[in-house]
Amino acid sequence: MTIFSTENLTKSYGDKLLFENLSLGMKEGDRIGILGRNGVGKSTFMKIVASLESSDVGNVVFNNEVRYKYLEQLPSYNSTETVLDTVLKSNELIYDSLIEFNRICKEIETSPSDELNEKLNNISVLIETNNGWHFENDAKIILSKLGFSEYDQPVNTLSGGWQKRVAIAEAIISKPNLLILDEPTNHLDADSVQWLQDYLMNSNISLLFVTHDRYFLDAVSNSIWELYDKKFFTYVGDYEQYLFQKANYLEIEKSTTDHQKNVIRQEMVWLNKGAPARRKKQKSRIDWIENLRDTKKIVDDKNIKIEIGKSFMGSRIIDAYNITKSITISAKNKQTEKLLFKDFTYVAQPGDKIGIIGQNGVGKSTLLGVLSGEIKISSGNLKIGDSAKIAYYHQHIKNLDDSKTVIASVREVAEYINVGVGKELKLTAVEMLDRFLFPRNQHNSYISTLSGGERRRLSLLKLLMGNPNVLLLDEPTNDLDIQTLNSLEDWLDSFQGVLLVVSHDRSFLDRTVNFIKVFEGEGKIKEYPGNYTNYLEVRDRINKENNRLKSLEAKELIKEEKNNTNTQLNQNENSITDNKKQKLSFKEKKEFEEINARIEKLEKQKEEYQLQLIDGNTSDYKILQEIAENLNILEDELDTITMRWLELSEKV
Repeated sequence: MTIFSTENLTKSYGDKLLFENLSLGMKEGDRIGILGRNGVGKSTFMKIVASLESSDVGNVVFNNEVRYKYLEQLPSYNSTETVLDTVLKSNELIYDSLIEFNRICKEIETSPSDELNEKLNNISVLIETNNGWHFENDAKIILSKLGFSEYDQPVNTLSGGWQKRVAIAEAIISKPNLLILDEPTNHLDADSVQWLQDYLMNSNISLLFVTHDRYFLDAVSNSIWELYDKKFFTYVGDYEQYLFQKANYLEIEKSTTDHQKNVIRQEMVWLNKGAPARRKKQKSRIDWIENLRDTKKIVDDKNIKIEIGKSFMGSRIIDAYNITKSITISAKNKQTEKLLFKDFTYVAQPGDKIGIIGQNGVGKSTLLGVLSGEIKISSGNLKIGDSAKIAYYHQHIKNLDDSKTVIASVREVAEYINVGVGKELKLTAVEMLDRFLFPRNQHNSYISTLSGGERRRLSLLKLLMGNPNVLLLDEPTNDLDIQTLNSLEDWLDSFQGVLLVVSHDRSFLDRTVNFIKVFEGEGKIKEYPGNYTNYLEVRDRINKENNRLKSLEAKELIKEEKNNTNTQLNQNENSITDNKKQKLSFKEKKEFEEINARIEKLEKQKEEYQLQLIDGNTSDYKILQEIAENLNILEDELDTITMRWLELSEKV
């Protein structure tokens, strides 16, 4: 089934032509990732498809049977409704039906009638037909997977990041045929991104999406549309297959520079290395990638060895000893103290490349603010060295003036930076703009004309132009395209100073850091050696061992309880044998002979249910709830049959 098709789509903003004469279509089952540099029109194209913007020329034709949902980058809610109601209302048919069902039930309690019973039956059939009975539970499960533990918060009081999660839950629970997603992983922690990735991979929803998260793109997509030079180039397959096809194309294209070719090669080698257990490859492709690793080297634009952030730092850079930070939270006319981190110690060393991860709101950004000197600590000792030249990249842009041109804004910081020893080892402002993918014809454009992603790229470039020896980056990958991320990662490979980065981008962390610091709750921050994938492997091993120990403990407890029960049964049996005063009827005698086997069978079933609840293999709320309910029923039955056994034993 065709979902939609476009006919000669053309769109301009002022004098800037984004794309022209786009004619292409999307079919059911397609999961299309859109690539392209910031500002080329990716988000605009998706908004046109979603009927949120109009094209200058051409149109989009949808199949009448298709329902679609659009998720914008930064959704905003002004409603005072709760999180749960906001999500439930995304499917109006089921939500209204459940409200009507409850209304009729209350009316029947006070004034029963055949007419109301018939209405109740009709609405019940409608809810059943649309799988509505589990609708609220499904919504709660999705919200919990996205980090929510409370569902009655007014949605308009949430931060932008949490509103984004509400919007994702709303989009998923509405069960559309097509999801149109603009940077869905922004503002999510890594665990939530992983859950969303797995959910979309296992669903039958068609997808049209833009993302900078290369693991997400590689796992979810089955086609790539690259917007380049005002038109789309289409590639069949995931992100890795796109790189493979693009590399072969660049080998043929003689006009392409060696640098562009090598960026593609480097990306393929990294992707193969970064997540080796997450995909199955044809042997020919593995051999091809291995050959790239062995034979191809990155060639720098100026053929020089880049060394940045290597300026003298002295014996002290950042010394933090037992620092603690709490913040005051006001809610419902009450003020409470929230502990973010406690007794945290970190002594910075040249060459540190550390990723900081944890759930939203735990204090990651606050930690960067403290280490930069911008935020005061609650207790402890913090000293920053005199020679530490800190550049702090905030989530929100602070260093751009819309009235200035791009090149003038960069030259405000410096005309050039030294990247090694020697007169020729310099990069000018123009060369830095080239490196970070600003074309020459854009250098004299005003900042006010830049897209959101281009503004973030320029803001980051200005910080790097100051040639700092300490880089603090807070979610640097948000709104940056993949090409810019490649340039940034290439830059950080040569960075000799101290790097501390807060990021939810798993692929970026795998590329750039060699230690992970994790907020683990109750003010604790724990360090793990290696990149993000290494951390996941260690965490999985720890979780498996903890589950194994819990299972052993549970088995020992159950075994002990069973032994105690058998001892009591044996004592009662001996008492029955000794006491011949009363006789059992034939029926009671047969029942008494079978009751021990019945009790043993129930005990075994009870043990199985208990192990299922603690083994950690199931995270589905509905399944766990069903197991718990079955366990309760079984325990009631076991109590009843045990009482019957006592009654019979007394009659012997």
